[in-house]
Amino acid sequence: MSVFSSVFRWLSLAALLLTLVPAAQAQGGLGGGGRRGQRLGQLENAKIAFITNRVSLTQDQAQKFWPLYNEFSARRRELNRSGRLLRRDITEGMTDQQLRDNFTQSFNTRQQELNLEKEYFEKFQKVISLRQVAQLFQAERDFTKEVIKRVANVPGQVGAGNGND
Repeated sequence: MSVFSSVFRWLSLAALLLTLVPAAQAQGGLGGGGRRGQRLGQLENAKIAFITNRVSLTQDQAQKFWPLYNEFSARRRELNRSGRLLRRDITEGMTDQQLRDNFTQSFNTRQQELNLEKEYFEKFQKVISLRQVAQLFQAERDFTKEVIKRVANVPGQVGAGNGND
């Protein structure tokens, strides 16, 4: 598994936790679609600001980069959704052949993720420098770590704190 898809998986988990935990806490359950969308929007805006700052995008670069990055993110999100559905579909009642087919589909999805990353690695270099592409990947990892750290420190939530309480 590539580092880039690992980062996205963690970001997806962090985004889910960041949106569901406060909504569940405020409403006593896992509802709150309006708040969830608002929280996702806030997270996305924070990510855009974080990456723009870290990668030092000029205004001209940003105008070309963000539509490309958004296209990449949407395609990557869809592949990750497919992968999650495959992992979720594994049940005790599956035959060996069904399990084998599920794994084959999962491997194919992961290969598609890698191919997508390679494709957009090339596309990104047409609008930002190679060094900025490297900074982009690092910024995504750092942003994900920060989100996870903040989610882990939400008082009263599963996994909150450092275990030394």
